Amino acid sequence: MKHAKKFASLLLALVMVFALGTTAFAAGTNSITVKNAVKDQEYKLYKMLDLVVDTDLTAYSYTVNSAWADFFKAAGETTPAGKGLSYVNIDAQGYVTWKDGADVAAFAKDAEAFAKQLTALETHTATVDEANAGQFTFEGLEAGYYLVTSTLGTKAIVGTTPGNPNPKIQEKNAAPENVKTVEEDSTSKYGEKNDADIGQTVNFKSTITAQTGAENYVFHDTMSAGLTLDKASIKVNNVAVTDVQGNDLPDDNYTVSYPSGEGTDGCTFEIAFAQSYLDTITQATTITITYSAELNENAEVGLEGNPNESKLSYGVADSTTGKPSGTTPPSTTTTYTWDVDVFKYTKNGETETALAGAKFTLSKSADGSNPIALVSEGNNVYRVAKTGTVTEITTDTTGKFTIKGLDADTYYLTETAAPAGYNKQAGPTTIVIGENGTVSVGDVTASEVKILNQSGTELPSTGGMGTTIFYVLGSILVVGAAVLLVTRKRMSTKG
Repeated sequence: MKHAKKFASLLLALVMVFALGTTAFAAGTNSITVKNAVKDQEYKLYKMLDLVVDTDLTAYSYTVNSAWADFFKAAGETTPAGKGLSYVNIDAQGYVTWKDGADVAAFAKDAEAFAKQLTALETHTATVDEANAGQFTFEGLEAGYYLVTSTLGTKAIVGTTPGNPNPKIQEKNAAPENVKTVEEDSTSKYGEKNDADIGQTVNFKSTITAQTGAENYVFHDTMSAGLTLDKASIKVNNVAVTDVQGNDLPDDNYTVSYPSGEGTDGCTFEIAFAQSYLDTITQATTITITYSAELNENAEVGLEGNPNESKLSYGVADSTTGKPSGTTPPSTTTTYTWDVDVFKYTKNGETETALAGAKFTLSKSADGSNPIALVSEGNNVYRVAKTGTVTEITTDTTGKFTIKGLDADTYYLTETAAPAGYNKQAGPTTIVIGENGTVSVGDVTASEVKILNQSGTELPSTGGMGTTIFYVLGSILVVGAAVLLVTRKRMSTKG
């Protein structure tokens, strides 16, 4: 029988084992502890080899566990040769020894690939929760040689023996992270939210922190109905994934798809990273994905906003669905757009009366030039649109209208024509929309912008005909008064 030192090099190469110094050894009393276990990750334990021990517990050997027979099967038998024989020798008595120079990491990787194809091999499964995050233990194990895997891509080999019945291994991998941000155009800074006009291009960025042991990384992005993806804008680490027409460009590191319909997760687009690329990651690595979308006519106006969510799925794929077993928490940004309500009226005492026939434009220019293009949605509602044909709004008998799809910004509402018999506003009304959608006119915050018109004839400007008439009449009155005064003095003298 072979001594345990036959496998010592394999164990020391892949895991850190701590002997507890106990001499106790009995079936079902062994354990394996995983230190630095990560919350919400799943760990699986597979018994690959059984342990045969002599009566005085001084020598022992490994034999193939029956569930793993195909992994160690020789060529020429009823099934293809198992990959396990690339790393070990099995003698006529069935005892297993390690081949000199065999690649330990490759052995663990092939063993994991075999295990995840046959779920019946699972002997123990544990999902780390809040209570056992940091460390947990597989209890009640028989002595043997085990493969430990996790959804983080962990592949560890560890054995329980009479001299070391309760070994510990260290989780060296970490969960990947994904953080999504959106650019606020007024500051060019990226954060959790932004404001935009309908028709405006909105820029997004998702930052993935990939970890050692990365497996099956798939990035998913889901846009709400108010956002239209620009496929040609997608870049991975500043490399375009499509051409200017939006056709996918080949890349050995990833593939891009646009899943939709039944049986998909409903995301707008996803990027699946090639395992050959993920295998090159040997330390925490940043992957940056940038892309743009247009805020469209379906955008939600107001505090509900227009969310865009991204997440990263990862880990050992399920044998039936092929989907990775872990997912980062959703990371969401929100793009807001706002509206302004306007009321045109006249006032008699305390009574406010709506005015029809007033005409207005809305502009971002202080002089009212370059009015914003709009489209009418009916019921006195107008929406910002790149191809809008309406620039001037005429009030009806309600005196009210709404302009929606506006960025947080400063606007100028100009009355271009007043109703017959009323004075037009002297200049534009300045309106400020805040980042939370509040509308302010001057120092006053209000839910409605009220424009007051007074009846009466507007006086002509200085130098016009009207003032000339006043000047002439005034001069005649002055001359007349002077003549009258002189006449009276003469009459008084004669008397």
